[in-house]
Amino acid sequence: METIFSKIISGEIQAYKVLEDDRFLAFLDVFPLVKGHTLVIPKEPVDYIFDMDPEALADLHKFSQKVAAGVKKAIPCKKVGVAVIGLEVPHAHVHLIPMNQVADMNFSNPKQKLEASEMEAIAEQIRKAI
Repeated sequence: METIFSKIISGEIQAYKVLEDDRFLAFLDVFPLVKGHTLVIPKEPVDYIFDMDPEALADLHKFSQKVAAGVKKAIPCKKVGVAVIGLEVPHAHVHLIPMNQVADMNFSNPKQKLEASEMEAIAEQIRKAI
C-alpha cells in the first residue's frame, strides 16, 4: 500500500532526514508538536507496529534509541518521549518528542509550522549529535 511514508522512502516526497540505514529512516515531523519532533519508520511497509516481525520491532526500537540520544543532545529537553499511535498514516512509526513537561506530548495540542530553513537547521543539529 502506498503512503506518504513510502513516498518519503522512495524520494518522491522531500523529508528532513536525520538518520537512515538500509532498514529504517528517521526524519522530522513536518507538523511537530515541539521542535525536534522526529518520526522513525521501518522501510518495509507494515501498517500496525505489532504486526512487525519481533526481531524487526526490536531493531526499530534500537534504531529509535540511537535517534533519541541525538535528539536529546541537540534539542534542550528533560527527556525524549516515545509514542506509537498508528492512526494517522497506515505505516508503522514511532514518534520521538523532546519533552520538558507531559503536555509536550499531547497530540491534541496545536501543531507547529516551522520554516523550511529552521527545519533543515534542526535536522542538521540532530544529525551532528547522533
